[in-house]
Amino acid sequence: MSRAETALAAELLAAARAAGLTVATAESCTGGLISGAITEVAGASDIFDRGFVTYSDAAKRAMLGVRAETLAEHGAVSEAVALEMATGALIGSEADLAVAVTGIAGPGGSEHKPEGRVCFGLARRGGEARAETVDFGAIGRSAVRAATVDHALGLLIGAIR
Repeated sequence: MSRAETALAAELLAAARAAGLTVATAESCTGGLISGAITEVAGASDIFDRGFVTYSDAAKRAMLGVRAETLAEHGAVSEAVALEMATGALIGSEADLAVAVTGIAGPGGSEHKPEGRVCFGLARRGGEARAETVDFGAIGRSAVRAATVDHALGLLIGAIR
């Protein structure tokens, strides 16, 4: 765990605690690293409800309710899937806020979905869900995953403030 991730997670903990909010994660390409970053900080149980690691399409469908039609039409690495993942994490948890990530950490990718592309979903109970795509580039698998964790923590912090 990098110092930057630990600092962001501590900032998230403080912001969520002050706002009285709880958080859930839905992770594909990070395989639980966002949840791990949050729970690295003492006191995380005050704000962290649960994390869903849904690496396969089958897991996305079964655990988060991502529709087979959405996967077929857009592919797993898409804003549409990230939105359904984030919404599904809220439905399947008691959290107030959920972040979802799905991407291509590498190596590999394609012309249409290059290595380093990650789609993020953010959903808030009683609010509108939103999604965004970040192209981190072909910086290597570990670096893409670390950048994804940092960005996801930043999205959660921004949604609370």
